[in-house]
Amino acid sequence: MTDPRQVLAVSDADLDDLRARLRATRWAKPWPVDAWEAGTDGGELRRLVDTWASTYDWREHEAAINALPSRFADVGGTSVHYLRFDAERDGAFPLLLANGWPSSFLELTGLAERLSTPSRYGGSAQDGFTVIVASLPGFGLSPQRPTLGGPLLTHDIWHRLMHDVLGFERYGAHGSDIGAGECSRLAQAYPESVAGVHLLDVADPPSVDPAGLTEPERVYLDAEKAWFDAERGYSHQQETRPLTLAQGLSDSPSGLLAWILEKYRGWSDCDGDVSVRFDDDFLLTQASLYWFTDTISTSLRPYYERHHGFSPRVTRVEVPTAVAVFPADLGGRLPRGWIERTHNLARYTTMPRGGHFAAHEEPALLAEDISAFFHTLT
Repeated sequence: MTDPRQVLAVSDADLDDLRARLRATRWAKPWPVDAWEAGTDGGELRRLVDTWASTYDWREHEAAINALPSRFADVGGTSVHYLRFDAERDGAFPLLLANGWPSSFLELTGLAERLSTPSRYGGSAQDGFTVIVASLPGFGLSPQRPTLGGPLLTHDIWHRLMHDVLGFERYGAHGSDIGAGECSRLAQAYPESVAGVHLLDVADPPSVDPAGLTEPERVYLDAEKAWFDAERGYSHQQETRPLTLAQGLSDSPSGLLAWILEKYRGWSDCDGDVSVRFDDDFLLTQASLYWFTDTISTSLRPYYERHHGFSPRVTRVEVPTAVAVFPADLGGRLPRGWIERTHNLARYTTMPRGGHFAAHEEPALLAEDISAFFHTLT
């Protein structure tokens, strides 16, 4: 990164190195299984690796990233990258948006534009919000926090960014996956400043008496267990031995792409065809951002910290909470009662379509739900 006017300036040497590694990929021997049955489909991966090495234009996407409204702030000695989308009206209510894994701030740009400039999408300028897309520490352009655990955890950093640096006395927050957990912690720790949270996921309660479960909760937990047994090997590895995995993903771009491609296919509402929801350029730009910033290793750390008790549990969020349930998101569909065990549920929306990456898959549906919720609080 040589040009201070640019947030990304990948050298020709680094770009050449990536392409050379891709062309020299040593391919795993195939198994006698159907495509995707035992992991990432080798044929689809070979096609994407060839595209990444030959026709994919990183410079075009690098320029698009540099054109985004990026900012950096120092919060307690930690650099925080964020995007600021100013509303098309004065005095707009501020919202923080947070992504999950294996994603980045790029997933949220379309959603941020819909929320900040709704008149461009058929809405009213008076409904706009000032939107801050905060990069998770260790993802993309935000370095990981210097220590495991405190003194400043991610939600503390985000509060300081919103309240102290940007001067918002009250604000709202939306998050998915890891970002949802951080938004819940944010609301739990700073209820005087957080007007409400809009989430795509909630953490399990610290303890539950099985005898007190409702039938919808039992159905949900059975679906969760089935999903855990079939799909959650990645999470266990990232919680327990992430650095072993990280070395391979940091050294092999084809390995990195295989690891995240499986998630984009398996966790989206694509009916097995990842191209229905994500074109090649989107997938390869996400992979390139991880590669050129060398952040796949640091992006795994939230799993390790949560598993080892470095992240505080979400016990009770009293601020108004909205939850949007997308049908192809991970595991079972969150029932109202399960959410109400830990959150003050004020709005519950069952979406007709969409998956784990809803901000990219269904930005219009998500923007409408976020907007409707926060306009009841402002």
